[in-house]
Amino acid sequence: MRATVGDRTAGCLCGAVRMTLRDMPRDYGACHCEMCRRWTGAAFVAVPVPAERVEVAGSEAIGRLQSSAWAERAWCTRCGAGLWYRVTAKGTAGHGDYEIPIGLLDDPNGLAFRNEIFADCRPDTLTFEGMAGRETLTRAETFAKFAPTEEGQA
Repeated sequence: MRATVGDRTAGCLCGAVRMTLRDMPRDYGACHCEMCRRWTGAAFVAVPVPAERVEVAGSEAIGRLQSSAWAERAWCTRCGAGLWYRVTAKGTAGHGDYEIPIGLLDDPNGLAFRNEIFADCRPDTLTFEGMAGRETLTRAETFAKFAPTEEGQA
């Protein structure tokens, strides 16, 4: 069982969208794919939270974009803050789970940086200290691990 940091709360810049993340996992990661870089302005740094542990208030202020064949991105329609990346394709690792940006957390302390995906797409101007113990996956390795299965492409 993965370590957790208990319940946490999160929200957008203007407060129109609030989230409660029950028994939130401690581990978080970064994605360096081109879409995440364009969406966030840098790496997308987020904690994966199973869907059944996420409660969202303020749904009237949430915009969504099906940004790929298997995932959506959501933002606050009032302030523009990115709210989550969520896998929507069945048969895909993490189906339905939310990737919540750690910058939205009211208390982002006590987390552990554990993985980077699309590491071969990381700009040479962006590096993180302390690579020991952190999994890094290239673009090809990321697709091999997380891309939809044949069942998810139906």
